[in-house]
Amino acid sequence: MLNPKQKAYLRGLANHLEPVFQIGKEGISLEMMEGISSYLAKHELMKVNMLANSTISYEEASNIFEGYHIEVVQIIGHIIVLYKHSSKAKEPIVLPKSKK
Repeated sequence: MLNPKQKAYLRGLANHLEPVFQIGKEGISLEMMEGISSYLAKHELMKVNMLANSTISYEEASNIFEGYHIEVVQIIGHIIVLYKHSSKAKEPIVLPKSKK
């Protein structure tokens, strides 16, 4: 679970990213989830574009991602920012520590 400081940091890193996948009228398929998981294993952070003709809601999409242990960092407009820590990442993201 990401704390607000970590989410803010990841939102800043995601500013320059372009969406990699699009969720359309077919919703989120198993193949799409495999592709998203594979991409996150290499990059840890990504954007997904939710098309207007999508048959699922943002909440349903968030629940599906959480089922795969993928953190939804932000939903803004039609863009969803996703994060998943990976030890296989090319350039691992170092998150700010929480104050505990």
